[in-house]
Amino acid sequence: MTLPRPLRLLLLGLLCSATVLAALVYSLTWHPAAREPAQLACPAGTPLLQPGQALKVMTWNVQYLAGKRYVFWHDQAGGRDLRPSATDLAYNLDEVARVIRDEQPDLVLLQELHDGARASDYQNQLQLLRERLNDLYPCSAAAFYWQAAFVPHPQIMGSVGMQLATLSRVRIARAERLQLPRLRGNLLSRQFQPQHALLASYLPLANGQELVLLNTQLAEPSASGDDAARQVAMTGSLLDQLESQRAPWLLGGDLNLLPPGQYQHLAPRQRRHYQQPSELAPLLARYPSIPSPSETTQPAWYTQQPNDPELHTADRTVDYLLHSPRLVRLDARVRDADTRGISDHLPLSARLLLPLD
Repeated sequence: MTLPRPLRLLLLGLLCSATVLAALVYSLTWHPAAREPAQLACPAGTPLLQPGQALKVMTWNVQYLAGKRYVFWHDQAGGRDLRPSATDLAYNLDEVARVIRDEQPDLVLLQELHDGARASDYQNQLQLLRERLNDLYPCSAAAFYWQAAFVPHPQIMGSVGMQLATLSRVRIARAERLQLPRLRGNLLSRQFQPQHALLASYLPLANGQELVLLNTQLAEPSASGDDAARQVAMTGSLLDQLESQRAPWLLGGDLNLLPPGQYQHLAPRQRRHYQQPSELAPLLARYPSIPSPSETTQPAWYTQQPNDPELHTADRTVDYLLHSPRLVRLDARVRDADTRGISDHLPLSARLLLPLD
C-alpha cells in the first residue's frame, strides 16, 4: 500500500529530525572504549617501589573542592545550591593540598575532581593540585568518568567533567581506564550520565613485579536498581583475576555503599537509597578491607557526612581500601579533626607492607 504524499513527507521529516537530534547528542557527549589508555605523567627517573617496602596510601573524595557550606540540588530533593563560589573553590583547593602535604602518603587516590565543568568555572583541578604538590608527587594518572560538552538538565545547562586521579611518589609505568557497567536508563538519558570506571595504574617493583593500583567511584546507591551490584561484580572479577595471577593489588575509592550491618544504624530517612543486604558484602567477605567489617561499627571509621542539614557529623562508611592478602596492614585511620569542612567525605589512609617476592 502506498502512503499518501503528506504522510510520507511527515514521516520523512520526523526521520530527519530524529537523525539530526541523534547526531547532536552524539557530538555533545562522550563515548569511551571499554579499555583505553589513561592520562599519565611520570618522569623516567622517578624511583621504583621496593619489595617489602612500607607504603602509605590515602583515598579521598574531594567533592570538586566545593566544601560543606552548601546543600546542592543533587544532594537531596530540597537542595537549592547549584555551584560553590569561586572563594570556596580556592579555599578548599588550598585545604586539600595542606592535608595531603601534612599526611605525605606515597600514593593519593582522589575522586570527584572537576576538569572543564561549568559548575566550577571550568577549572582543571588536578592541574591546580599538582602545581601545589609537584615537589612531592612527580607522577599522576587520571581518567574521566563523566564528561559532556553540554548537559540539558535545568540545574546544569552546561559542560560537565569529572575525573579520578592518582598521585604517586614512585614510578607509574602505565595507566588505563577500565569501563564499568553503565547506568540503566533510556537511550537518550544514558548519553548524559556518568560513566563509572576503574583507573588502573601499574607501579613497577625493583624485582620485576608490579603493584596494580585501582582507583574508583562507584554508582550512587539505589534502593531498587542493580547498577552498583553490576559494578561491584565486575570489580570483584578483576580482583579475582589479579589474585589468581599472584599480582599484588590495592583498590581504593568511594564505593558509595554501606558495609554489612551499618544500614540499621542509619536514621530511617538516611536508609532510603540503600539496599539490604549491601551489594558490597560479597567483596568485603573475600578480601581484606580498611576499615574492616568489624571496624565499621565504630564512628571513628565513618567517612561520609552527606550535605544534609539534619546531619551534623559523619554517620556512614562508604570509602574503602581493599588489598591483596599478600599485603600486610600496619596501621590506618580516618582523618576527621581538621577535614570536616573540606568535603562531604573524610580522607582515609593506611600503611601497608608490600610482599618480598
